[in-house]
Amino acid sequence: MMNEREVKQASDNLQKAVSGKEPAANIIRLLKDLQKGVKPSEELLRKTQVGKIVNKLKSLQQVDPQIPRLASEIVSQWRKDIQQGNKGPASPALNQNGSASPAPASASREAAKPMTDSKLPTGVPLDKRTWKTDKVDRASITSESGRNNSIGLLYDGLVAGSDQPPKLVLEKAKAIEHAVISHPEAKNSTTSDFYKEKIRSLYQNLKNKANPELRKLILSNNLAPERFATMSHDEMKSESQRAEEAKIKAENLNNAMVPEDAKSISATLECGKCKQKMVSFTQAQTRSADEPMTTFCECQNCGSRWKFS
Repeated sequence: MMNEREVKQASDNLQKAVSGKEPAANIIRLLKDLQKGVKPSEELLRKTQVGKIVNKLKSLQQVDPQIPRLASEIVSQWRKDIQQGNKGPASPALNQNGSASPAPASASREAAKPMTDSKLPTGVPLDKRTWKTDKVDRASITSESGRNNSIGLLYDGLVAGSDQPPKLVLEKAKAIEHAVISHPEAKNSTTSDFYKEKIRSLYQNLKNKANPELRKLILSNNLAPERFATMSHDEMKSESQRAEEAKIKAENLNNAMVPEDAKSISATLECGKCKQKMVSFTQAQTRSADEPMTTFCECQNCGSRWKFS
């Protein structure tokens, strides 16, 4: 497979062959080299512009019909390959036993019971709840201050916007922290890099306003704290997040494959560097309206750029 530099060189050669009206056999050969040698990705297409160059050939007129047909085949295959590569396995919510089935109805109902007024922090909106407002005695949770700080952080992540009682939220936070510190890479130490990074990552995902379902799954016993502590960021995404990311990826892919408007090629302008008459140009009014427009030139052969008015 071609690396990025080789793909860029091949796409440049293809563009030169088309601009120079080289024989159809040369263009077809270059297209087949790209068809065989490119493992497509959004980043590769964007950096090398090869997607836009090949896509433009689909509508090329007065050429060997093999050229637009082959270009169309390549673009279709690249789209398919990238879209298949973007598909990740779905991550069903896991219950307390680690299975993909829902938690027992009785357990879910019990966990989902809202606090009575006597348990709610007086005058504190649900979205402002923290371990402090809930009057949790954080200092006495364990004998280690580092662990207590982490449990308090996880508590804050879980309780935001929730109407669940402090006791339940604290139990979940303690279970999550225990799973993290018990992980072999944590080495049973709050100072290990793994422990600190994992606690921070879990907290950030719990606080993510775009994914409120994550907190609800844990507090409703549909996602075990032990499982949550081992999940990757991608596994924690909600279905709505996955749909939004898929939409963005599709737009990025489309932008990477849609050819830019063809530039005007001058029949008289000559590049001062390579002396070739393969100069594209655009014009813009950069000064007052009663003055001449500025012409921006770019040589399609050597890449040299200049402007004049």
